[in-house]
Amino acid sequence: MEDKSSIQIPKSNAWGKIKEWFFKKLRLTDNPAVKLYEGFGNPGHCQVFGHALTLGPLPRKKYRNIFLFNTLAVLRLFMVKPIKSASIRLFFNDITLDTKTEKDGFFKFEWNNPVPLKPGKYKVSARLAHKSGKFFIAEAHAEIDIPHPSKFAFISDIDDTFLISHSGNLRKRLYVLLTENARSRDPFEGVVNHYTLLSHAGALPELDNSFFYVSSSEWNLYEYIREFIEVHKLPQGVLLLSQMKSFSGVFKTGQNNHKTKFMRIVRILEAFPDQNFILLGDDTQEDPNIYASVIEHFPGQIFCVYIRMVSQKPKAAVEERLREIVKAGTLICYFRHSAEAVIHSKANGIIA
Repeated sequence: MEDKSSIQIPKSNAWGKIKEWFFKKLRLTDNPAVKLYEGFGNPGHCQVFGHALTLGPLPRKKYRNIFLFNTLAVLRLFMVKPIKSASIRLFFNDITLDTKTEKDGFFKFEWNNPVPLKPGKYKVSARLAHKSGKFFIAEAHAEIDIPHPSKFAFISDIDDTFLISHSGNLRKRLYVLLTENARSRDPFEGVVNHYTLLSHAGALPELDNSFFYVSSSEWNLYEYIREFIEVHKLPQGVLLLSQMKSFSGVFKTGQNNHKTKFMRIVRILEAFPDQNFILLGDDTQEDPNIYASVIEHFPGQIFCVYIRMVSQKPKAAVEERLREIVKAGTLICYFRHSAEAVIHSKANGIIA
């Protein structure tokens, strides 16, 4: 394979140009692409994830809050065609690694750093090789976050934890997802204030605490969620989402990925064994059960659990799981309004 500085774009024939025009009208591209997501690690070990696609959506440029535009924009996120067994090469400092994509186009890299890294952000890039293996045809860039030492780090769910999503009702969830956009949707009242206070809790000046957003939502929604977080000024963080779905799975989005959610949380905790974590979730699906299992497997590493009460009244099964968490020595706050969570955080010395 040629030097990493070479990227070659195959020329389109007449039919290829017609397809390119058609896809452009649909805001899609059939040019092979590699997506690289924000990674994380500790001074000695890093990990980063991505996808290789031969069909995917172009970035959204206009955010007119019109039903049809919003619906088409979300549907496009699921109009993807992964590349199976594609060759991906990663470049990080002086490290070069190679891997193959899985059947859904997903790939991951993990490596040990020969020289321990200082806390901060580090650039990383990945390239997709042509099937001939002779040159690269696509490139993507991201960052690796090596967190600064802090009193707390945070792992938060997304849907119905800070983003109003109606996860317990698939019909309502789909309606909101398909009729709104990342800029028009709302967070719960007071949640941005709570998360902002948490991001500064015990942190050094100008160094926010680390946030990890772990959700059953699919990687298809990565840019959508990123946009929501940025627009509403929630703490920036690393996203760890569920397996990418094709168009046929769009109407089952956010469902039945809870076992893998546990494993994604485990990856974070194993990367930072000496770090105290606070978990934030809700009572619409499996967060209480997942968090109870996390505490069982990582005793002493979880300082507190926050569960938003989205249901009309406390759920008996949830309360039972939360009692188990309390017995394990972890603080619990089962709250309806974020103002209650702020009071709890202040009362227990989490925020000043």
